[in-house]
This record gives sequence, C-alpha cells and structure tokens, in this order.
Amino acid sequence: MEYRPLGKTGMQVSALSFGASSLGGVFHDVDEQTGIRAVRTALDLGINFIDVSPFYGLTKAETVLGRALAGVPRERYFLATKCGRYGAQPEDFDFSAERILKSVDESLSRLSVDYLDIIQVHDMEFGDIRQVVAETIPALLKVKERGKARFIGITGLPLVMFVRVAEQIVAGTIDTILSYCHYELNDTSLLAILPAMEQRGIGVINASPLGMGLLSVRGTPKWHPAPDEVKERCRRAAGLCQTRGSNIIKLAVQYSLGEPRIATTLVGTASPENIASNVAWAAEPIDQQLLNEVLEILKPVHNVTWQQGRPENN
Repeated sequence: MEYRPLGKTGMQVSALSFGASSLGGVFHDVDEQTGIRAVRTALDLGINFIDVSPFYGLTKAETVLGRALAGVPRERYFLATKCGRYGAQPEDFDFSAERILKSVDESLSRLSVDYLDIIQVHDMEFGDIRQVVAETIPALLKVKERGKARFIGITGLPLVMFVRVAEQIVAGTIDTILSYCHYELNDTSLLAILPAMEQRGIGVINASPLGMGLLSVRGTPKWHPAPDEVKERCRRAAGLCQTRGSNIIKLAVQYSLGEPRIATTLVGTASPENIASNVAWAAEPIDQQLLNEVLEILKPVHNVTWQQGRPENN
C-alpha cells in the first residue's frame, strides 16, 4: 500500500481508504457482521484512513464502525466523521454551533473513541456560507481546542465552495477538503482547484471514484442526478470493459489513484472480498490502452456534472 501526506496534518494516509457509508446500507442492505469483517480486512491490508458520517444510514454507519473498531489499537487508523447533515431533507441540515458541538459528542459515543482525527462540515453547499464561516467552523475550532478532534475539514460537491471558504477564513483553519465525483474517469475537474489547496497546505481527499454508481455494470440507481447523456456514456464505457474481459470498477479505482497530489481516495464497500480486490488492483499497473478507449467514449461528457444545494453555492 502506498502512503501519502495529507496536507500539513502530518498524517501519512493510505492512497486507498475506507468509505464507511456502505456500513449504513446507503446503496443496499448490509449484514452487520460482514461489514465489520470488511473494516477489519481493510485494516489488515494496509488501509489506515476511515471516513464516516452520522448521515450515513441515519447513524447506523457510525454505530457499526464503532463495533468494528472495538479492540483495535487507536494508532492503527485515522478516523474522520462529519457534522451538519443528518438526513436527506432540508430540515435535516443544521450548521448551528449548538448542534455541531452536540453532534461531535454523539459521534464520539457511537464510534467509542476519545477523539477524531478529522471533523468535517458535511455538504456545506446546503447551508448559508456566512453561517458556515462565522459559526460552524468556529464551533469546530472549540472542538479542536477541547481535544475532541485534531483537524478540521469541509466537504461538498460544488468545487467553488472550497475556494470561497478557504478565502474567507484565516489560513491554517481548514486542514482538509473532501470532494466527491470530481476525480474519476468521466470528471477530473478537481484538478482545477488543487493548486489553490496546495498553496494553503490543505490536504485533498477524493471520494466516489465510481461516480456514485455511474461507473458500474449495474448502471445508476434511479435517484442519480447525472444527466442522461452522462449515464449513457458511462454504460457504454462499462460495456467496453466487459468486452475486453476487464472491469470498469478496476479501471476507475486505478485511475483515481494516479494523481499524487490527491492524498487518498475513498472506496465504499461493506464486502471483505471487494476490499481485497480494490487493494490488489491498487498495486497493479493500469491497462493504458483500455484506459485510452474508455476516455475516448467519455470525452463528450467530460466534467459534465450537476448542481446540488443552494443555487448561490454552485
């Protein structure tokens, strides 16, 4: 397993990391014991960074993860969770200082740990940017001062939000960003903000290298917000990989690990077998010819995305 520095945190994180949303049954029902074995398998194979949120499975993911980590020496892993988002409806977002402080304590209890390595604002584009800057982040600084978290991060879909927040706060306040669906086979727009993050010493975490199911043989779930043309092109790319005796998931995972400025890429699976496959793929060279053919299919929809959250935050 390759390890990379996460900004200026001093943490050396595995290039491939564990996205624990899967433990909450976000994509399909998950057997708890199987999920626990997936976490243990990831740790045994060298993955040392785990990301979760109270939103995933409406606290189920944190609860199952806490059970999976029971008895595991704390120095074996880096742990990140989130706050601010607790459901899918507008009323389920709360970026107030009071709720943030309470949320962190709740997460620590569910995870059965004394501290978090990173506490992150979850999907900040659904909030008022002024509140995030003036209230949410100062509340997280209190969390940090009290020893309940070592570092502070922000997450979301619109890339412009990362730059806007970074420009409005004191340098060094934000330690990490978590971006998703913006560094994968069909979308590499995350590259545009890497220099700005690097200049500020902010570590970059990449998530959803499969585009929340875009890059899969099964195709996208009905709720997926991508435009139809993007879905169709991704289906064609997945079909091409099949005809070549390969798997677009393998290609997508390998591709996502190819940018060294991105510290780590989260993969979400509650299957021990899938975790083992991902780790094995990470160590193999990418099929350059197949990659070129897939990128050619996806070229007409390259960097085509969708809006999320408040209009003014996109």
